[in-house]
Amino acid sequence: MSYSVLIVEDEPVLARNMQAYLERHGVSCQLADSGEEGLSLLEAVRPDVVVLDHNLPGKTGLEVLGIMLTREPKLSVVMVTGHGSEQLAVDAMHAGAFDYLIKPVSLHQLKQVLDRSVQQQRQSQELRHLREGSGALPAAQGLAALVGQSAPMQKLVARLKQIVDADARLTEGHSPAVLICGETGTGKELVARALHFEGPRRAGPFVEINCASLPAHLVESELFGHERGAFTDARERRLGLVEAAHGGTLFLDEVGELELPTQAKLLKLLEDHEVRRLGSVRMQSVDVRVLAATNRPLEDMVKEGRFRRDLFFRLGALRVDLPVLRERAGDAVVLAEAFLARSVRRYGKAGLRFSPEALQRLMDHAWPGNVRELSNVVEQCVMLATDDVIELDDLSLPVPLDPDIPALDAVNLQAAPSSLPEAERRWLLSALERNRWNVTQAARALGISRDTLRYRIDKFGLR
Repeated sequence: MSYSVLIVEDEPVLARNMQAYLERHGVSCQLADSGEEGLSLLEAVRPDVVVLDHNLPGKTGLEVLGIMLTREPKLSVVMVTGHGSEQLAVDAMHAGAFDYLIKPVSLHQLKQVLDRSVQQQRQSQELRHLREGSGALPAAQGLAALVGQSAPMQKLVARLKQIVDADARLTEGHSPAVLICGETGTGKELVARALHFEGPRRAGPFVEINCASLPAHLVESELFGHERGAFTDARERRLGLVEAAHGGTLFLDEVGELELPTQAKLLKLLEDHEVRRLGSVRMQSVDVRVLAATNRPLEDMVKEGRFRRDLFFRLGALRVDLPVLRERAGDAVVLAEAFLARSVRRYGKAGLRFSPEALQRLMDHAWPGNVRELSNVVEQCVMLATDDVIELDDLSLPVPLDPDIPALDAVNLQAAPSSLPEAERRWLLSALERNRWNVTQAARALGISRDTLRYRIDKFGLR
């Protein structure tokens, strides 16, 4: 973590030791040997955090702390003293210090305290940005972001408008949770953002957590927070994302990845709108709207005992099912044109357009990766474009089967493979024939890497 520190310390050896240790860890340091010099440097260097000794010549550390926080109310200050007392620690914390350390100071501990202070400060700034920046509806995050003219998309938008209107008319109680279901790449996050930024909670924070991206042992701490000493590395109280989303929306992406103990705590949140930090005995009331998304069959997980039945029904009080792109007739072209315009702006390649053959190919493709796959294909075309027109051959898509040429695997149905390797050989050869021996496209069609396919080509002697 990179940040800057102002060290106000009148013991030169200690000050230089602090500076040397922190700079070895990538922290920029400035030194001052008195409170007056520290106040002067505060305006000049604008540090992220201040290490402030209490026993200074002239003004005491507490006096300097008060002046610093008057000038910079959001400043993070860590007090240090060689004459520790409980009253001095209380006075320092009441005056606004982030933490209080007693000499001799462990440099490793000092670095940990500084890291936490800067991390907490930046988290607070991000939350203020979310709260202050959400007043106006961002065009790219409301219902306008859901591009498409097909009947399934019109049905989806109408459903979302019903949910938003119901939220606006709610006079008591809490907004029910919404479960957003759909294949990978269908735009579940866009739908969650649309519900938030179109609804009455748009002025509150939108806090997102991907449940699949965090180790299981960290999910509870991230969601519900913890008290100092709750576990080995819990050296300070930490606000959980549920509390951070107070007054706004908490979006749980990949909710099917949550472990059963965390599911139980999430159910408690949905039922009672209260959370308890790890290591705490007190419940905290929260006002938060929960949106959850999944591409997994939660009904089957409930039957297998891997997802709580009561949580499934609580989350699914309102359910939104997203249509796959292959069922959205005509939307592939509309989306492709929108992605083309966006990528043209990003890469500065004005004037690019699709040929009629390329547009037809985009309409005919099944899009197993849905909208995300289409976006990636278009961006790649723009990046590699050398002409003003994107032709059929520029699309990195597998070549479709010619209906007049029987597929190799269909021809070989009469002669069943005698072994598993022979079946694999035939399947590989079929994919290569369908894609005119383009290794990259055949690998993509098979769902394997190009290197893996090349290895198997050599293994079976396919030429």
